[in-house]
Amino acid sequence: MQLWRWVLSMSRNFFRMQHIERQLDDEVRGFVDMIADEHIAAGVSASEARRTAQTEAGGIEQVKQAVRDSRAGSGLELFRQDVRFGFRQLRRNPGFTIAAVAALALGIGASTAVFTVYNAILLKPLSYPDADRIVEFGFQSSQIGFLSSVPEFHAYQQQKGTFSGVAAYDFAGPGFNLTGEHPEQVHGIHVTEGYFRLFGASVALGRTFSPQEDAPNGGKVVVLSYGLWQNRFAGDRAIIGKSLSLGNEPYTIIGVIGKQFVSDPEADIWLPFQFPPVSNDLNTFFHIAGLLKPGVTLEQANAQLQLAATQFHRDYPKTSSRLQFHVEPLRDSVIGDVGRSLLILIGAVGLVLLIACAGVANLLLARAMVRNREFAVRCALGAARSRIVRQLLTESLLLCVAGGIFGMAFGFAGVRTLLAFSPAGLPRIGEDGSAVGVDWRVFAFTLAISLATGIIFGLFPAYTAARTDLTSVMKAGGSRSSAGSRQGLVRSILVVSEVSFALILLIGSALFIRSLIALHAVGPGFDANNILTLEMSLNGERFQKTEGVAQLSREGRERLNAMPGVKISAAGYWLPIYVADGLPFQIVGEPVDKDHQYGSKWMSISPGYLSVFKIPILRGRDFNENDTANTPAVALINQAMATRYWPGQNPIGRQIAISKGEGSGMNESTPTIVGVVGDTHNAGLASPPGPCVMVPITQVTNTYTRSYTNGQPLLWIVRTGGDPRQAIPAITEQLRIASGGFPVAHVRTMEEVMGTSTAREKFNVLLLTIFGGVALILAAVGIFGLMAYSVVQRTREMGVRLALGADRSTIRRLIVWNGMRLTAIGVVIGVAAALGFTHLIAGLLFGVRPFDPAAFFIAPVILSIVALFAVWLPAARASKVDPVQALRAE
Repeated sequence: MQLWRWVLSMSRNFFRMQHIERQLDDEVRGFVDMIADEHIAAGVSASEARRTAQTEAGGIEQVKQAVRDSRAGSGLELFRQDVRFGFRQLRRNPGFTIAAVAALALGIGASTAVFTVYNAILLKPLSYPDADRIVEFGFQSSQIGFLSSVPEFHAYQQQKGTFSGVAAYDFAGPGFNLTGEHPEQVHGIHVTEGYFRLFGASVALGRTFSPQEDAPNGGKVVVLSYGLWQNRFAGDRAIIGKSLSLGNEPYTIIGVIGKQFVSDPEADIWLPFQFPPVSNDLNTFFHIAGLLKPGVTLEQANAQLQLAATQFHRDYPKTSSRLQFHVEPLRDSVIGDVGRSLLILIGAVGLVLLIACAGVANLLLARAMVRNREFAVRCALGAARSRIVRQLLTESLLLCVAGGIFGMAFGFAGVRTLLAFSPAGLPRIGEDGSAVGVDWRVFAFTLAISLATGIIFGLFPAYTAARTDLTSVMKAGGSRSSAGSRQGLVRSILVVSEVSFALILLIGSALFIRSLIALHAVGPGFDANNILTLEMSLNGERFQKTEGVAQLSREGRERLNAMPGVKISAAGYWLPIYVADGLPFQIVGEPVDKDHQYGSKWMSISPGYLSVFKIPILRGRDFNENDTANTPAVALINQAMATRYWPGQNPIGRQIAISKGEGSGMNESTPTIVGVVGDTHNAGLASPPGPCVMVPITQVTNTYTRSYTNGQPLLWIVRTGGDPRQAIPAITEQLRIASGGFPVAHVRTMEEVMGTSTAREKFNVLLLTIFGGVALILAAVGIFGLMAYSVVQRTREMGVRLALGADRSTIRRLIVWNGMRLTAIGVVIGVAAALGFTHLIAGLLFGVRPFDPAAFFIAPVILSIVALFAVWLPAARASKVDPVQALRAE
């Protein structure tokens, strides 16, 4: 019985809906006929009037669908109908759809591109188990940073109540030479035996180091990475126990690390450090990481380390008591100071997104004005205003989702291309940006901003359209009075916002461009032309002693200097554009205070080094072949050091003591200053020259040589008479012979090295210039669209003015004035906002003030010129209006 009643009720509702739809057909056709009659009376042909009337009424099927949706259907069904109807609307207006999706794709794509980099560097956790408990050791407030010594490592190992494990590792500076039939250089890291446990490395084959193998004389053993095992040895499962030639010396392969383990830095092989159990060597040349015990906080660990530091200074009284042990999260150490730069870029790309959304909101407002009659008819036939708002929001969301899909593809492809072209020296992005990818965070971010822009910037056009007054719309021209003026004001505000945001970006990019120009204008203090640099890893017992490295330096330079086209060559461990090593020292003859030692950069070089770079000798002499381990120790200092420590004096003949007896790298004699050389920007072009000490490569201790052999490649520097690239094959062959078969790596000209030193600045300039260009285009399109729409809306007014005798140039000036007035308001607001925001990027600028007058003048001028061009086109069109046609069009 109940089933029968339900069937009867559904049948009654069905026939009632059919009757309602027939009534709607009659009502809407009558409305269309009324509008068509109005157009025929105005002189339009019957067929054209009919088409125009149906368009203005929104179409019979559209009105029927709107009323049907307002009276029946579940929420899900209504949503489906909204989506289907929205698709039809967008498909019928391809120009509007393409323009809106393109603008959103640019804004969302730029946002996605920056977010993928931000995600890869700052959001993605380190790939190790318990990565949030891994910390790095170092001295607090130390110029040495987080480099440590063997005694410090042993001191940290004793803190068993705070740390579950402590491991040491270097940073794969020199690489290792796989010698034999096919020599190649691979990345290698020295580690202690607890390294693999601390970082959670799985073992695919064999095992890792035992404590005995990590002790002195523990044997020559090596662990391979999964990639090297597959690529070099074709995944041979019988490789355990076989021999591998490193630096012409055999090493036994004992294990292969699992495929999933990714070390930072990346490595192909691992070798044991084999530290002595007791050591007085305070030379800092490696990093130490620890795993906090569960429940131990960073603050608790640092408090415990302060007590350990006190005991350490008692055991090693020559160390400064001002230096306190300290740990920080490993993630912070890896990321460094890149966070601020990324936040600036996120702010910039946020402005691009706002400009794009403002432009789309303008398009939606214009589209809503065109559809005013359709909305009025819907309301007259019973459609709820909320229903119209929901329909228009659905269309807006469809646009934003489409823009998000294209934007994510565009953004990901763009950022990979950008990073391959300008890697910027960013951490955790891999080679040429290979580690930057799309994961759930990127998907969620793109989806979130797509939905947010669809709702926020589609809500007002939808709400305005839903408030359309039926009576005024039915009257001729009524739709362009109150509602039109309100929407015109809103559209003007949106255009002013676009101009303001674009100007902020243009001023920012102008500041970065001027900063880069100022950076390139800095004289580095040396001549970088026609210089080739090559890196060579020195593996094997021969190069653990200074004598072996000195002999290689001498023989290699002899071979290179004898080559045709080579003017002079040299060897050393640092280039003059960047010197990372540094040591404290005391001036002989002055009171010794271990807690207030002087500090300087430190580098060992061969004779000819200054000549290769044409660094002038201001006083005294250069190193020569007679400066050997058997002669008194000598040193060169730069002008910055002479000025700081011997102002107004001649430092030639003065002696300095560089932490003698504590693994400093000098022999037992206190070096005498024999020369003062010109300054170079040894901390990068953006930093002033710092004090620097240079010593002969032949006069450092075996301890110093061993630390560099294990942690830093030997640099060969060659000056040629022409393009140094042409001499690369001959130079590498001569060095291979001199070294006994070692390959060279990272072969670059000095100009390429200089380019790398400014990579971060170039990346910022390139990205902000792209953002500024996109913002400029979007702002120009917004101004053009508003003026073009204004011309269409005021066609009748223009016709009346012309019919009454107005000059066409007057009409043109009127439109130009209206457009440039909005531009001027946007420029004033943008300049004021930029004055408030540019101080945020002051730390990223060089040689230019945040309130640079040139940038604040050039950017508004460029924007105004582009705006003038965008306004001129609609103005020219308005001046060509035919008065007769304009009056008949209404």
